[in-house]
Amino acid sequence: YKLEKIVAECEKSGVHTKFIPDYGNIIPTRPYTEDLLGLPVINIRYVPLSNTFSAFVKRCMDVVGSIVCIILFSPVMLLSAILVKATSKGPLIFAQERVGLHNKPFQMYKFRTMCPDAEQKLKNLMERNEKDGPVFKMKNDPRITRVGKFLRKTSIDETPQFFNILIGDMSLVGPRPERPQFVEKFREEIPRYMVKHQVRPGMTGWAQINGYRGDTSIRKRIEYDLYYIENWTVGLDFKILFLTCFKGFINKNA
Repeated sequence: YKLEKIVAECEKSGVHTKFIPDYGNIIPTRPYTEDLLGLPVINIRYVPLSNTFSAFVKRCMDVVGSIVCIILFSPVMLLSAILVKATSKGPLIFAQERVGLHNKPFQMYKFRTMCPDAEQKLKNLMERNEKDGPVFKMKNDPRITRVGKFLRKTSIDETPQFFNILIGDMSLVGPRPERPQFVEKFREEIPRYMVKHQVRPGMTGWAQINGYRGDTSIRKRIEYDLYYIENWTVGLDFKILFLTCFKGFINKNA
């Protein structure tokens, strides 16, 4: 409230004035200034994909990339489909609600890797172990089929997500999407968790190629996701896709 008077006194005395806005405790990352209808504003986070041209370039990459991958992986997907149907009763594709861009829910597709009554078995396990709330990951999950274990270990179960990318729900590269119940849980526990929804979720990401997938630290995963969001470039996407071939598909945490 004293600022206006101080500036006026300095101007009256012919003193050139500069002041530092006190946002150190509010803004967690590097800010930058921009023009909003002629009004200078301080933006608390630089998100390259908020730029229309950058978003268009990334979307073009996703469309072309998903079509190429669908063609290349079609023999693998066909064989996987046959094995899933031949070894276990139930639907071929497992669709699960996830939270995507701008917090909007969508159905993410995978090859089914669990027995048809997986949800009921989960409830029984929770009752037996006297656990409450959503279960994030479970080692040696008895609900997973033999074929399902192989599909998960090699990440082949994720290949139907190429169709999610093609229709615009996902991107080739981005933060991995979570189920709504986990989003509600993590948004209260992990600072800046919801920032990941400022971009489309990805099939692979910066966190995943650095080993943070499956039963690993959510906080570290978010750190890598935020780095990706704030430092996105076309080159970074190509780097992640290249490294996914060596680090992402077959992983001990898959």
